[in-house]
Amino acid sequence: MRKQVIEQAAIEVATQVRTVEDCIEAALAEVAELQSRMVHARSTTRAGFVASHAAFEQLATTVSSLVAARGGIANCHAALVDTKQTIPGLRTVSWGDAEDCPEEGSTHLRIVA
Repeated sequence: MRKQVIEQAAIEVATQVRTVEDCIEAALAEVAELQSRMVHARSTTRAGFVASHAAFEQLATTVSSLVAARGGIANCHAALVDTKQTIPGLRTVSWGDAEDCPEEGSTHLRIVA
C-alpha cells in the first residue's frame, strides 16, 4: 500500500513538472507572437517609434523573466531527478551501456517506469 502511495505521489509531481514546463514554453511562444503583432501594428498604424518603445521594453523584461523561470523549472526538474534516487521505492535500475549492471541478487534497487 505504501509503495503505491509513494509511486502515485511521484507520478503526480512528475506530471505537474511537465505541465509547468509546457506552460512556460507556451507562454514564451505567445509572447513571441505578441511581439511580432506589435511590430506589425506599429508599422501598419505608422505610430511613432519612440511612442511604442516603452511597451517593447516591458515585453523584453517579460521574456527575460520567462526565460529565467524556464531555467528555474529545469533546475527544479534536475533536482527532483536527483532526489528520486534517495527515496526508497523510487530508485531506478539503469539499462543499457551507460552504467554497469547492478549486482545479481541486489534487493535495494527496482525498476520504475
